[in-house]
Amino acid sequence: MKGKLVTTIILLIVTFIALLVFIGLYIDETRRVQSTYRKQYKTELRHVSGEIEGYMNTEGGYDTRYSMLIGYMSSAASYAFLIDGFEDKQKIINEVNTCLIKYPEQMQEKLPELKDAVDHILDELDKGYEEAAEIVESIDKKGN
Repeated sequence: MKGKLVTTIILLIVTFIALLVFIGLYIDETRRVQSTYRKQYKTELRHVSGEIEGYMNTEGGYDTRYSMLIGYMSSAASYAFLIDGFEDKQKIINEVNTCLIKYPEQMQEKLPELKDAVDHILDELDKGYEEAAEIVESIDKKGN
């Protein structure tokens, strides 16, 4: 009887240690995945900034460049959705993406401002998100 109790206690201790190791590995993997999402988010925003610059400096291919800009912004919005604790910033990025899709004529005029906002976001300045929100608010949602 005493031997069974000792064996049970040892098994419980081993199981508890295994559980702690599993929890630690899970937390580590979650941090690593979140880090990957953040890197990809920034990569997509770099592409957005580059496409805006290319759009403003080119003398042709506007439709193609604008479509690529929308694609990169959509991808950035998707990664923003996956980042934990990013809800407010995610909403702004989604709104910018929606405006790019729904109101291309108005957004084409706002591209220099959007590039500044994206560059500020890439520099990890909160004012970038504020600038992006101002761009969204300045769009006439009843227009085209």
